[in-house]
Amino acid sequence: MAKQTKTVTPVKKNAPRSLGLAERGIRTGKDFANVMSALMSDLLAGRVTPNIGNATCNAGGKLLKVVELEYKYGDRNGGSQKELVLAIGVGGASSQSDPSPGD
Repeated sequence: MAKQTKTVTPVKKNAPRSLGLAERGIRTGKDFANVMSALMSDLLAGRVTPNIGNATCNAGGKLLKVVELEYKYGDRNGGSQKELVLAIGVGGASSQSDPSPGD
């Protein structure tokens, strides 16, 4: 049986700055702004591929949407009076008896 060797990826001198910031976590708007600012610098300097930059921006947009929905409908701690319904019924069917707008 052939002996398997572990491959170690060397740390690049020009490691993306945004990676270090993101690994610490994004908990505040300032953290988010810092990561996005560093990501833009990394993209311009060629330390991050366009595909990674695009995926990161898409994920950031979804993170902002979560914050927006929490602001609109309440926080995660149960202190809200409003309720956000994420899914209705089974198989996409609504359990409400309201007719559709076209009826």
